[in-house]
Amino acid sequence: MKIDILTLFPEMFSALKSSILGRATKSAKLSINVHDIRDYTENKHRKCDDTPFGGGAGMVMMAQPIGSAITAIDPEHKAKRVFLSPRGRVFNQKIVEEYSKLDGILLLCGHYEGVDQRAIDLFIDEELSVGDYVLTGGEIPAMAVTDAVSRYVDGVINKESLKEESFSSGYLEYPQYTKPQEYCGLKVPEVLLSGNHGEVDKWRRERAEEITKARRPDLLEK
Repeated sequence: MKIDILTLFPEMFSALKSSILGRATKSAKLSINVHDIRDYTENKHRKCDDTPFGGGAGMVMMAQPIGSAITAIDPEHKAKRVFLSPRGRVFNQKIVEEYSKLDGILLLCGHYEGVDQRAIDLFIDEELSVGDYVLTGGEIPAMAVTDAVSRYVDGVINKESLKEESFSSGYLEYPQYTKPQEYCGLKVPEVLLSGNHGEVDKWRRERAEEITKARRPDLLEK
């Protein structure tokens, strides 16, 4: 899979070079490319924002640098072009799995007071939100989407790990334990030490259902 990220602040994405995603890109299982929108502006001062028509606080990202960047990076429109925006479809595990089947994704990070609507109308396929709150820009949401989707790309992580995690089954994940068997007076549940895989599976399923019912009953309703 190829993921292209368009941003005014490419230095924020250094975290994607670490850990699992870093190893996946080095081994060519995944291609993540971060592009500076300023490189595509026609303004000699590399200006990419201006005051909003109609007045109001803050600055708006201009359509030209965004449009030029997208057409240069994805000239044949092979990627799904996504604008990270509070107005968009709310990101969830279903969308993660949907996006993971694509050959390419292009993520546009807004900043300041927003993006000229013409850039969205002309070049974007979908707006996507990571939740009902406001951030300083689309960079952190773009990292979240990249991380979540990349995990489902073949070879990035063990497929067995994907089967028993939160939201994949519709439940939150059950508690996990490792060595030592006792820590600060708290012991690992005996069933996990029993070697009885059937009982372990039953315990995990019951704990997952209990936690989901207590913390996210809305998931059970779905």
